Amino acid sequence: MNRTPGAPAGPTGPAALTTRGDAAAAAAVIDSHLHFWDPRRLSYPWLGEAPALNRALTAEDLVRSGCAPAGAIFMEAGRSPQQAQEEISWIRHEARRNPWILGAVAHVPLEHQGRTAAALRHHADDPFVVGVRRNLQDEADGFTADACFRAGIRTLGEVSLPFDACVREHQLPELARLAAACPQTTIIVDHLGKPRSAFGCGESSWRQDLRRLAGLDNVVCKLSGLMTEVAPDATRPSLVAVLREALDAFGPGRCMYGSDWPVMTLATSYEDWLDLVRTALAAYPAQDAAAVLHDNATRIYRLDYAASALSPARKEHP
Repeated sequence: MNRTPGAPAGPTGPAALTTRGDAAAAAAVIDSHLHFWDPRRLSYPWLGEAPALNRALTAEDLVRSGCAPAGAIFMEAGRSPQQAQEEISWIRHEARRNPWILGAVAHVPLEHQGRTAAALRHHADDPFVVGVRRNLQDEADGFTADACFRAGIRTLGEVSLPFDACVREHQLPELARLAAACPQTTIIVDHLGKPRSAFGCGESSWRQDLRRLAGLDNVVCKLSGLMTEVAPDATRPSLVAVLREALDAFGPGRCMYGSDWPVMTLATSYEDWLDLVRTALAAYPAQDAAAVLHDNATRIYRLDYAASALSPARKEHP
């Protein structure tokens, strides 16, 4: 595995590319979390339960909507596990046509030691793959304590790949134990830990659990995916307050903007979500807002390394 760990990326990321008419609205925004899928190419078992999303939704669709960001990270989209490498190959092809797709977070079954080692050897040599996710939100309690799974998480740290953790809020204490046991691996909390209880849906320990995670230096938080987790009558001030809870807990230096497009379209628009995050950031200095909207994704996903290793033609990888 020869992904060279380099120094953390500085505040200047890959060239900003946007297809929006109002370029100022998308300038300097890196969307750290969006999905594309195409059921004609790959199998997505979960789409049968989401009829509103059960169709091809690709980079071209986002471009046509007028909301393509300056740069974006593709997040694995829950295709059948055996098609994980096919998914990355397809997204690499999409990125050659849409150079604002700066990298991809791949699915790896970290609990399967043999398959994990082979996949990580492959991804560690591929600058287009900037992270790994193994979706945890539907796993039983104690899943992340598995020795093979933790070995896989530790290997990610050795090859300088962060781990995206998609969990529900009741899993946050378990995620904190995982992060504490694997301090050399950067762990990213997707969607603020899905804090439904913060909006009155049950008893809430989310704030306490999130702050416990924030106390671990190797954990960062994505300001993403909130709207599909909250009650339809959640007010704008309450949403801004939850975003600021995360910003205050982790600090702007350890938070990243993400949209969760197109899942987020079930509850809001791309423009409205970005505006909501900008509203939450209005209480912070401009450099902190820039960190959340751009710089942190560049640093955490090592996008400068990816850009320097890939040719302008987005070189192919076997």
